[in-house]
Amino acid sequence: MDRVRYEPVGVTRLLAEMKDTAELLVDLAYSAVLSGDSEVAEEALALEERMDRLQLQARMSLLMAARSPDDAEALAPVLGVVGAAEKIGDAAADIAKVVLEDVGVPDAVRTALPEAVETLVRATAAADSPIVGRTLGELNLETETGVRVVAVRREDDGERAWLLDPDRETAVRGGDTVVLRGPEAGVADVHERLTGTPYSPPAPTDSEIADLDRAVDTIVLMKNTSELAVDLAYGAVLFDADDLAREVFELEAEVDALEERFEAWTLRAAARVEDPVSLRGLAHIAGSTEVISDAALEMSEGVLRGLGTHPVIAEAVYESDEVVVRVAVAPGSELGAATIGDVAVGTETGMRVVGVRRVAPGDSEESTWEISPGAETRLTAGDVLLATGTRAGAQRLADLAGDEIDVDLE
Repeated sequence: MDRVRYEPVGVTRLLAEMKDTAELLVDLAYSAVLSGDSEVAEEALALEERMDRLQLQARMSLLMAARSPDDAEALAPVLGVVGAAEKIGDAAADIAKVVLEDVGVPDAVRTALPEAVETLVRATAAADSPIVGRTLGELNLETETGVRVVAVRREDDGERAWLLDPDRETAVRGGDTVVLRGPEAGVADVHERLTGTPYSPPAPTDSEIADLDRAVDTIVLMKNTSELAVDLAYGAVLFDADDLAREVFELEAEVDALEERFEAWTLRAAARVEDPVSLRGLAHIAGSTEVISDAALEMSEGVLRGLGTHPVIAEAVYESDEVVVRVAVAPGSELGAATIGDVAVGTETGMRVVGVRRVAPGDSEESTWEISPGAETRLTAGDVLLATGTRAGAQRLADLAGDEIDVDLE
């Protein structure tokens, strides 16, 4: 294990890299489980080591910056974000170990995961694909289809290598293995253009044990809820939003309740399967997923305790690959009297709306959040959207809402 020494590195850059690394770790870990691919799982563990180095460097830099009690109070929430990002990375690596240690998971898990909020698939680029030879910036997949290229694996001089942070300048080559994430319709479109063959989601696999099916469904719900909690936690610390932090608190409690339900159904199922040990993989994934929701709460704890948000956090979120934005819906805009599905927000912008805040009728001081809105959610003037995605997508979303936001597109 390499020794980590203090270097004068900006905390903003370290936080942004930790955020991107943690998000990629989660994607790769679930992709490894989905495909049973040990190479993907190995890459996840390599990223965990990178995360460990980043968090140590961030802690050293923060210790150097704290010179008074006021500094300590201001920097405490930043330490919370550092610790939470590391915890997310560790939990994701533990999910990947389910594949490496050959713990095994029921087939029902591999068919249920693609049906989560966003579909996650791996595809190999055909040599004659219209995508091959073009950069991700030229393709603009996220804005056009809502699909994000999470990672690319390719062979160079006979050796396989992963591009774990593809950007606008990354060009897709024939033979590349590409990890895609996004809405199923968009993934199906990109998959066919990339491979030349239609996307076929895994055929549903139901066991003969109802309690086992319920346990699998609960894991998927835990995954979705935990990832939503992380998105809202970043929104809470970015905008110093106490109401969002309270939503994170409620979501973390919901995941705890789901885990208890999962444990009960798994124990019932264990009495009916031939080899109860085969359910260990489920238990590992559920436990790690619950840790991710704990990390989201830890991230937003500074807001809940009234410590406020340090500017370095906002800068780090804006510098990361995936931004978090808050957009207000203006009267007369395209979103002013439509559902999210009517305007096809995900496809048109590549953004994922994770929350909608509404002001109560007749009471300008009272507002409520609709968390994880769907295509049927109707928007009205005055609504505030919290969304995640690329900077270009954020600008497009703001245009649809008739709002002006400060997003650096460089």
